Amino acid sequence: MGIFDSIAGMAEQAMAGSGSDQAKVATGLMQTIQEHPEGVQGLLSNLQAGGLGAHAEQWASGAVSSATPEQVQAGLGSNGMLEAVAAKAGVSPEVAQSALTTVLPMVLAHVAPNGQAAAPGDLGSLAGSLLQKFL
Repeated sequence: MGIFDSIAGMAEQAMAGSGSDQAKVATGLMQTIQEHPEGVQGLLSNLQAGGLGAHAEQWASGAVSSATPEQVQAGLGSNGMLEAVAAKAGVSPEVAQSALTTVLPMVLAHVAPNGQAAAPGDLGSLAGSLLQKFL
């Protein structure tokens, strides 16, 4: 079973179980990262380009620093990632934007600990441990 299949299975569990928007958005974000040509590094680059570099560094180090939905839009909206996450999560971009203020710090702490992007081969196990927090 591939990483994408594992993530899709977890998404089905999340949607059948609690079905919370955060679980759906977390799954959608992990799928979007997996499909991005640069993976986790692409996410970090997009956040940096959108003015959220300082937030991304804090989140990756495990520090809790909140972001507004507008900051998430600035970091992920101009490059299509926000819309991709929403589409994969089955929610509106507005719902995804709001959920990402909570989900994004958790995801970065898992997939880019201390600012170092996880290897693509590690995303499956990282996704599993992350998504268990939402199930």
